[in-house]
Amino acid sequence: KQSPEALEYLSKRGLGDSELIDRFKLGYANRTLAYRLPEKNRKAGSEIRGKLQEVGILRSSGHEHLNGSITVPIFTEEGNVCEIYGRKILGSRLRKGTAQHLYLPGPHAGVWNAGGLEGQKEIILCEALIDAMTFWVHGYKNVTASYGTSGFTSDHLVAFKSAGAERILIAYDRDEAGNNAADKLAKDSQQQGFACYRLHFPKGMDANQYAQEVQPASKSLGIVIRSAEWMGQGKAPERQLDIAIPLAEQGVQVEQNIPALAAEPQQPDRSCASMHSRHTVHPEHKILAPAEAQPEPPKNDIEAEATEKEINFTFGDRKYRVRGLEKNKNYEVMKVNVLASCAENIHVDSFDLYSAKHRQ
Repeated sequence: KQSPEALEYLSKRGLGDSELIDRFKLGYANRTLAYRLPEKNRKAGSEIRGKLQEVGILRSSGHEHLNGSITVPIFTEEGNVCEIYGRKILGSRLRKGTAQHLYLPGPHAGVWNAGGLEGQKEIILCEALIDAMTFWVHGYKNVTASYGTSGFTSDHLVAFKSAGAERILIAYDRDEAGNNAADKLAKDSQQQGFACYRLHFPKGMDANQYAQEVQPASKSLGIVIRSAEWMGQGKAPERQLDIAIPLAEQGVQVEQNIPALAAEPQQPDRSCASMHSRHTVHPEHKILAPAEAQPEPPKNDIEAEATEKEINFTFGDRKYRVRGLEKNKNYEVMKVNVLASCAENIHVDSFDLYSAKHRQ
């Protein structure tokens, strides 16, 4: 927190959240470690430098391995550090060929945010820690990351099983490497008893970039979670969301256990932003007057397809799917889940029609 350049980088990535920094003990390596150690010509200084070189914090030359990087420590259940991720923040000022992503030497160990996975039936798995932290700051706490496309370890598998997880939402980058890794991971994980789903971002984008470009991020990330594509064989099992997606942060109440999209998901495009950021009421969509006014009965001339669980309406190139009617057991509960789509754009909300604010 004493390094303006580090805070600026986190802010630029949408991660300047003080709770995130404190909760996960984020740091910044800036060549000042040596000033905090005993002099190297003394026994204590020599010993501690030797141990830091042994674990990889210092290189054999004495230089900091993670210099110039935001640091993310990974902790064991006992609170010991078992891995550290470093992300260079200098960008174009680095020498050509400098690695942007660093870890401690040796095999990867531990699971980031393992405590946040406990009791979660559904876990969001990202390719990178920056992406996982993006989900976390926007209210999706059931998230962790592998260490790159080939960095899903036995520690992850043990943690997922220990947490009681049933489904893995693979949120790898939407590029060739991410897609190939997601396919392989899904096959391996399904053999371990997990149901796997793919979160689709626009082509070439990762979770952090998507959250930055499609605002508000809490809502746009919620849409890709709801639209996750089943990666198994045969018909997708009915998927229930076991936690309330935090759209409430945007002033939208979200009911728990809302079914996810059953149809093939529409892949979001950057043009989704316009649908995410505003709500319009078409002149055709009128709110009925109170019963006392005794209005004329509305004409039943709207084409609709109705089943026991949902109703679908079409108005030109706009389509609406309404779910949840069967859950309303009395006249004081009028909650529905609505999906609106236009071409490749989709927008999902839950509405309490008993609320004057929501009707407006």
